[in-house]
Amino acid sequence: MKLEMFHLMPYRELPADFKERYHSVWVDIPSHLFDPARAHTMYNDTLDELEYAAHLGYDGVCVNEHHNNGYGMMPSPNLMAATLARRTENAAIVVMGNSLALYNPPIRVAEEFAMLDCISGGRLVAGFPVGSSMDTNFAYGENPATLRAKYYEAEGLVVKAWTTPEVFSFDGQFTKMRYVNIWPRPIQQPHPPIWVPGGGSIETWDWTIDKGYLYAYLSYAGYKRGKLLLDGFWKRMEAKNAEPNPYHAGFLQLVAVGESASEVEERYGPHGEYFYNKMLHIYRGFADAPGYRTVETIKAGLLGATGLSFDRPSYLTWKDLLEQGNIVAGTPSQVTEQLEHLIGSLRVGHLMVLNQFGSLPHELAMRNIELTATRVLPNLRHIWSEWEDHWWPKPLRERQAPAPVLGWRAEPAGVVG
Repeated sequence: MKLEMFHLMPYRELPADFKERYHSVWVDIPSHLFDPARAHTMYNDTLDELEYAAHLGYDGVCVNEHHNNGYGMMPSPNLMAATLARRTENAAIVVMGNSLALYNPPIRVAEEFAMLDCISGGRLVAGFPVGSSMDTNFAYGENPATLRAKYYEAEGLVVKAWTTPEVFSFDGQFTKMRYVNIWPRPIQQPHPPIWVPGGGSIETWDWTIDKGYLYAYLSYAGYKRGKLLLDGFWKRMEAKNAEPNPYHAGFLQLVAVGESASEVEERYGPHGEYFYNKMLHIYRGFADAPGYRTVETIKAGLLGATGLSFDRPSYLTWKDLLEQGNIVAGTPSQVTEQLEHLIGSLRVGHLMVLNQFGSLPHELAMRNIELTATRVLPNLRHIWSEWEDHWWPKPLRERQAPAPVLGWRAEPAGVVG
């Protein structure tokens, strides 16, 4: 079993009446709510939290790409990944985005991911999301009708650039390049493992199965509803006679650990409610631009085959979040039991854990990471040990560690050697 610490880097200080006063947390969130000085602290707290998770033994640390929002402030996940590549030793660097259709030319993704793979010594996982409608259609102005075609073309170009040693030309519908010849090139051959984050589009199932990419279901509806969609994924795997390897799939889950149920509710409750009632306050018109979803996915949602047709109440309490499985919370033994059930029922070999969510303060997030890493995760690692994980990085055996700054002395100018 592989367990990764996932982080959104949310804005933690939206006003108490945000949902009542403002249109959406995404796309048109007013800029006057953003305090750059406070964001300075938030970004550095986020990096500290991810580094701490890596230090305590999480298998990987995950960052992701979003735009124009207070929900997840990593418009460039590669910047976050670059700092983590230098400040962590063994954890995989899982970049759950670059949104390929947003890069012009998309060869930029091939280059920057190759840089990250080289800096980290071959620890990169390359995420290729299509991207949310909020990010792609509204924040970046991509045409929803051609978004997926542009994404498929970009994926083909990036992978060809990684795997073709000779200079080649590319004449696509959206990108035309006379000389494709990336420098640097990734350490991992033929290329870093590719994960495809999905929010419920069923056409992504066939594509990831046929390509042999990991399908990661990133949902905040909780594992009880997530089972409906992942059951569909595994049925599709069976129909295609694909090996039912649990490492072919991943799932995202919010987790809160404390010494007692009352402590967990008191300390985490307000921050869970902040996340679900403010961070997910998204104007529906931004969430699904006409043409963004295919007819097949819309039809499946209406028939209840994906879980996308569930309507969320206007306000969710901490009790609601626990009952629905949105958040797995409790003592270490209770959380272990719930996660064992989640992993088995969803048949996932990769669990991406959100230990920081919503307005959760840094000190509490660090405590949550520590309790999860030391008293929960060791109890889960044996699961799926009979299967081989084909979607995990293969780093260099000997990797260079950052040199200490103290004690290093530069030679005088003009002196070499």
